[in-house]
Amino acid sequence: MTVYVIDDHPLMRDALTMLIHRVRPGLKVVSVPKMNLLDTAVDKNGPAELFCLDLQLPDTLGLSGVHTIKAKYPDVSLAVVTSSDASEFEERCMQAGADAFIEKSNNPTQIIASLRELLVTPEMTAAEDENANGTPAPTKLSKRQKQLILMLDQGLSNRDIAEKLDISEHTVKVHFWRLFRRLGVNSRTQALHFARTNGWLSI
Repeated sequence: MTVYVIDDHPLMRDALTMLIHRVRPGLKVVSVPKMNLLDTAVDKNGPAELFCLDLQLPDTLGLSGVHTIKAKYPDVSLAVVTSSDASEFEERCMQAGADAFIEKSNNPTQIIASLRELLVTPEMTAAEDENANGTPAPTKLSKRQKQLILMLDQGLSNRDIAEKLDISEHTVKVHFWRLFRRLGVNSRTQALHFARTNGWLSI
């Protein structure tokens, strides 16, 4: 599987490639300077595991790049990595199908944390911890995912959660999709059972 970094700035492509390799050393990363070159790159380099997309490309306008990728590759994770203002674009990108919104102004640690959520599976995390400690470790959750678990335990609906977090219901659904994928479950009930089994409801 391959990660495609779609950005017209060579330095940014190189920087993202370096950060991706810090998350998953040896992972194949292909740079694409324009949206209209993406299909050719995928045909040449193989199926995508993740797209990292800059909103401001020479041949895109607004969210057109997000719409294009999700229409052609609906099952592939998409991270928008951009200098565009989060207050204006983050919610719109998530509603259009993006899995993460990463500001280029973030420090490397923040960007790596966001990439890990998309590139590191629970099985990989468990294997890393087992190699380090000799014993399996439970799946790690982000701060937002811990919030979702607690809100599930309180019996809150998607609308209630959206109001509490000041985000749209669609974005809540995206967050739950990522949480379920992280835990390897398919429903709220299974997620709560997993959380109780691992003692996470005291967090």
